[in-house]
Amino acid sequence: MENPKEKVLRTQEITLNMGPQHPSTHGVYRAILTLDGETVVDVENVVGYLHRGVEKLAEDRTYTQFIPYTDRMDYLAALINEMGYVQAVEKLMGIEVPERAEYIRVIMAELQRIASHMVFVGSMALDVAGFTGWMYAFRDRERILDLFDMVAGGRLTINYMRIGGVADDLPEEFIPALRKILAELPACFDEYDGLVTGNEIFQARCKGVGVIDAETAINYGFTGPNLRACGVPFDLRKVTPYGIYDRFDFEVPVGENGDTFDRFVMRIQEMRQSVRIIEQAVRDLPEGPIMAKVPKVIKPPAGEVYHQIEGAKGILGYYIVSDGSSKPYRLHVHSPSFVNLGAFPLLARGGNIQDAVAALASIDIVLGEVDR
Repeated sequence: MENPKEKVLRTQEITLNMGPQHPSTHGVYRAILTLDGETVVDVENVVGYLHRGVEKLAEDRTYTQFIPYTDRMDYLAALINEMGYVQAVEKLMGIEVPERAEYIRVIMAELQRIASHMVFVGSMALDVAGFTGWMYAFRDRERILDLFDMVAGGRLTINYMRIGGVADDLPEEFIPALRKILAELPACFDEYDGLVTGNEIFQARCKGVGVIDAETAINYGFTGPNLRACGVPFDLRKVTPYGIYDRFDFEVPVGENGDTFDRFVMRIQEMRQSVRIIEQAVRDLPEGPIMAKVPKVIKPPAGEVYHQIEGAKGILGYYIVSDGSSKPYRLHVHSPSFVNLGAFPLLARGGNIQDAVAALASIDIVLGEVDR
């Protein structure tokens, strides 16, 4: 006969939908949480709410016309997306980019990396209920977006890189404005550390949460700051340099514990290194043309190419098949956000709901890149 007390104490797992419009899901993403009380037993990722068929659209656009579409994947790192794509087409066609254009690309890409990481820092602080951190990071990001506006007339989806170079040269007032920001950014990063990184509550919410070891992270396909937080010093800019990255002196920060806190710290340390790269690029910026001599109608020879770069969120790769016409026969994007999201169930299991929110924020996904 069943004991009445056992019946009262018996617990039952419940299913909770987090998203697709939950503030912590960073867009349109749904996580189906299986809960035992407040403990997360399992997570099912549900994506596709933002699917626009970007890769299929590429087949009906010319190679140049597809450049703005890359902005709309990881819209927080548009210039890095553009650089990876145009470099893939240049590799397919054997185009040599002028030196000045190469340096401008590095300056713009590293500024974009800093701007993307600033969104991460602000969003991460907000997701653990620290609104002040959000305001400081977005205050500084605005100044970088002003630089983008000055060069290309755009702030978010910029459309500045071109196959063979960049759309326009830097305006006269750009370098003085850039130098002023570069001189002030280290103090901004110190502010983030003082406000957020060193905050006792923030550390309690993040340390030991969403832990993943190096071997498991590699098996899941982690790259970028999420992998480096596990102690793996893998950065494509160092390991297999593309463009002119082999000319710059910078360090690859690594973490120790692979937890949510380390993933946050990685971004701040990487912003400091991006400042170092930009300073060297400004110092060595040569005069000269900003565009290679390329035909008005781009027609790569029949064949295929894969090119990957160090994106703001990990390895970003483009696979292009050309049939010799003016449009890609097939285009596929390897996006880091999609890969990183795959490990979220592992990071969330065993923690409570609040830990799942922090862990999700720490892998820095952008749904435009997940769904494509």
